[in-house]
Amino acid sequence: MSLSRLFALIQYPLPHHLLSRLVGRLADCRQPWLRNRLVGAFIRQFKVDMNEAAEPDPTAYATFNDFFTRALKDGARPIGEGVVSPADGRLSQFGSIEAGQLLQAKGHHFSAMELLGGDGEAARRYLGGSFATVYLSPSDYHRVHMPVSGTLTEMVYVPGRLFSVNAATTEHVPNLFARNERLVCHFDTEHGPMAMVLVGAMIVAAIETVWAGQVTPLSGEVQRTRFDTPVRLEKGAEMGRFKLGSTVVMAFAEPVAFADALAPGAKVQMGQSLGSFSGASQNSVNVS
Repeated sequence: MSLSRLFALIQYPLPHHLLSRLVGRLADCRQPWLRNRLVGAFIRQFKVDMNEAAEPDPTAYATFNDFFTRALKDGARPIGEGVVSPADGRLSQFGSIEAGQLLQAKGHHFSAMELLGGDGEAARRYLGGSFATVYLSPSDYHRVHMPVSGTLTEMVYVPGRLFSVNAATTEHVPNLFARNERLVCHFDTEHGPMAMVLVGAMIVAAIETVWAGQVTPLSGEVQRTRFDTPVRLEKGAEMGRFKLGSTVVMAFAEPVAFADALAPGAKVQMGQSLGSFSGASQNSVNVS
């Protein structure tokens, strides 16, 4: 048995939410000696470049979470043409949404309907469209930005597990992004509907948005919030953040012609051009 498969299997019996909440409490500790030890150790372990940060002094942050979700200096991430990356990370997979399915990893697909919280009507909007998945490792900048301009119409909290979302788990846990706790944000754009799905993960203590503040952790059942008063966000604007690393899955109703130079696993930065919209969506068959 490979180490990656073993790593995935041992996660099944773990108390995901309890572990994540305990880590969250530690990350929110305001004791200077503990906070500074945590931040210093993290910077050394992951070789974090504090010269990019708006506040480069590691001891200036009130908590580890404040450090982890630090802002960057103005201009640190230029915004490119077309569809841009919403975050720093790895472009783990991208491509067409075929028969309502998105590629998770080699040999693994998951359904758009399940990803969007069991909403078949919403999933049908993306038949024949495109998707892209960006994995944020612990060392990455952890604010999430808009890949295109859009108006928020609905936010859906979907409860679930909190498996790790690194490459090892992605390869061995079926339907990973459709079984983890997640926040689905629906937008209207000039290119049609767009969904941005912020996927929770092991030790991700919370997900925040710029319009609602901290949203997770919640529990129980799917919770929907409609926005009758428009929330308009321009391309490159911050839309949310993770308190510790995770994944963003984007779905577009209109097909995207991704840049030829991109490949699964490519390192990307927030604002980097991923491609451009290629024309009207060609609807496919049913969603499953």
